[in-house]
Amino acid sequence: MSQPLSAQTVALVKATVPALEAHGLDIVREMYSRMFRNPEIRDLFNQSHHGDAGSQPRALTGAILAYASNIDNLGALAPAVERIAQKHVGLQILPEHYPYVADALLGAIKAVLGDAATDEVLAAWGEAYWFLANILIAREGRIYTEQKDTLGGWNGWRDFRIEEVVRESSVIKSFILRPTDGKNVMTHKPGQYLTFWFDLPGHPPIKRNYSISAAPNGETYRISVKREPHGLASGWLHDQVAGTILRVAAPAGEFFLAHPPERPVVLLSGGVGLTPMVAMLEAQVAAGSHVPVHYIHGTHNRETHAMRAHVRTLASQGKAVRVTDFHQTPLADEVAGSDYDVAGIITDDWLITNTPVGEADYYICGPRLFLRATVLTLSLAGVPSNRIHYEFFGPADELLAA
Repeated sequence: MSQPLSAQTVALVKATVPALEAHGLDIVREMYSRMFRNPEIRDLFNQSHHGDAGSQPRALTGAILAYASNIDNLGALAPAVERIAQKHVGLQILPEHYPYVADALLGAIKAVLGDAATDEVLAAWGEAYWFLANILIAREGRIYTEQKDTLGGWNGWRDFRIEEVVRESSVIKSFILRPTDGKNVMTHKPGQYLTFWFDLPGHPPIKRNYSISAAPNGETYRISVKREPHGLASGWLHDQVAGTILRVAAPAGEFFLAHPPERPVVLLSGGVGLTPMVAMLEAQVAAGSHVPVHYIHGTHNRETHAMRAHVRTLASQGKAVRVTDFHQTPLADEVAGSDYDVAGIITDDWLITNTPVGEADYYICGPRLFLRATVLTLSLAGVPSNRIHYEFFGPADELLAA
């Protein structure tokens, strides 16, 4: 357990908040520049999120500022710390990597702030960094142990073969993955993701997270991936066929369906965000649950709508499942009530009117703007924060996400 921060450290770190507001992005960019001189450390990170055009430096800048601002109220950061620990485990970040980050961060603070970064300020930030780092290291250690000790679990990277490829829509394919060693796979919590290590010719190693889009079965995993217009990893994956070997880390993630659910469940998704929702719906149906489930999905049209027939079949097998599909711009020959339920986007009024706001747990996944708007709508409607659960990929908006 980390030793409590000294009063002097708390005061000094809070005093640096104005400097971080003014120069934080420069500090973070300098920090990454120093870290990435070491290829071993560079390869731990998703490079598409870095650089001047990347979103990770901005996200980490806000995260460090949030940490400094809440240094005397760290309980407020607990959910963010859990999210980060889960992401770190997926990326296979280990205790021995933390000193590199510490050296880069403190060196960047000194380089950017100059004389304002006194020995006292640097010592305070060093103490604050290791306080948080030790919390993360301990939590990550427990997750690694759980993964290793669970039936079918593993640490590090495990080889999986693509057993089957299924075209789900014009832009989404599913990949059924079976371990090459022929052994069991770890039972994941519906909503969790797998982390992949891709070695593509002419590129540094690429890490990507993809939600598991099927309920646990002990033998295989399924991921369903959208081909992004300029997506290096998704484009490569879409071009693969059965037999391709992929390197995979064990399931991770703090976004998952409570089992068994205590309240009605609303599964709300946009685009490829349906992937964890399908896993949750499959799990509920397989369990024979009588808890009401409302599955709501929005996409462009019939061509981009993945897994629609599968979801409808699940709904027919479930005890209390209701499905509502939104097509933003239906094709000319699409028929309401057959190809989709509602034309247009999922509106605030529709969501509040047609879901049990006062009772349900909401699970949300989709594009960032969709998430922000939906979470805000539900919050303003009085849904408690502990009943609003969401997942997104890309750089986290919380502190120290990798």
